[in-house]
Amino acid sequence: MATSRSSTWFWVLAVLFLVAVASSAVPSPLYPVYAAEWDLSPFMLTAAFAAYMVGILASVLVAGRLSDHVGRRPVLVVGSLGIVVSHVVLATAGGFAALVAGRVEQGVAVGVTLGALGAALIDQAPPGRPELASTVNAAMPALALSVGALASGTLVQWAPAPEVLVYVVFGSVLALLTLLLPLVPDDVERRPGALRSLRPAISVPAASRVEFRSGARAIAASWAVAGLFLSLMPSALADVFGTSSHFAAGALIAATTGAGASAVVALQHVDARRALGVGVAALVTGSVLTVASVLLQLLPGVALGAVVAGVGFGAGFQAPLRLVLATAPPTGRASLISAVYVVCYVAYGLPALVAGLLVPWLGLSAVIALYGTLVVIVAALALAGPRRLTDARPSEEHAVIATARPGPRRP
Repeated sequence: MATSRSSTWFWVLAVLFLVAVASSAVPSPLYPVYAAEWDLSPFMLTAAFAAYMVGILASVLVAGRLSDHVGRRPVLVVGSLGIVVSHVVLATAGGFAALVAGRVEQGVAVGVTLGALGAALIDQAPPGRPELASTVNAAMPALALSVGALASGTLVQWAPAPEVLVYVVFGSVLALLTLLLPLVPDDVERRPGALRSLRPAISVPAASRVEFRSGARAIAASWAVAGLFLSLMPSALADVFGTSSHFAAGALIAATTGAGASAVVALQHVDARRALGVGVAALVTGSVLTVASVLLQLLPGVALGAVVAGVGFGAGFQAPLRLVLATAPPTGRASLISAVYVVCYVAYGLPALVAGLLVPWLGLSAVIALYGTLVVIVAALALAGPRRLTDARPSEEHAVIATARPGPRRP
């Protein structure tokens, strides 16, 4: 009976994770629509994309450790409601300022939610399957971005009032999931220091610092390639290849992130050294193939590059994340996961913002080439230097997670 109860709430949290992160990809297929309607420049589009990063980093730095003090449930409720509000703002946006405001608010709300969600998944991992939490934490961002981009692209292409409907659909699902959160068990006992935890900081528990430092470069390269496809490639489809289909933009993003999620699942039982090697190779190959295809205007090559780069996104993120999570003490899980997401979203948004500044001077194709080169360099650096990350096996990771689980739950 306990297993059923734990499994049920684990999957409720997993679905919430899926929808919350998917919502961040919803605006991407709409950017060409916004550009046409509001006469937005390439920099304004990437600024709107990066506004999400600003919001999420601010909230992760301030509230990333809060659920370790007040419990997972209240943080999840506040964060989820905040995402719903952001959808209302975006659905009613009438110009660039409102779009940026909605994206910042969305980023703040998702940032509040992420650390608590990742930690709650570890707390609620089904008995006998402790590895499931690290697998879901690694696979869900890529899967969620895929679902968000594909669903948004489909609605934008064929549904009526796409700039409103897509936000109504995702906001409604989030609102329904939020209603279930008061029923989810909360394993965290309240402890002092909640207000002190709100001081902006990146907090990595001592037991996790070696793995965190070792894995940060691979995580950065993985999320940088995701930022490339979500920020610049929809515009490249229109400007370089003359493709006006909004579904095509969503499908290209979904190909990247869907391949990433598939790679996480396929490599979950492979040791970290091999998984990291696969990730780096795929990041380098996919980036080179994508850049070459853009410069030569070969659309099939871009599609293939998206899939290969997506494998790198998933594998390059999974290998360090699963071992970093395995070292997290119960009272430091949310802060550690939040620190990981700081790395993710800096790599995800900052290069895109710089790219938007460079497009008017260098042109979109040249900027994509520079962006791809950056991904290749950072990916190669992920293999440089000694790393404890590469010495462990999946069985060791899962054993650490199992022994780190909290004691009996509160009634």
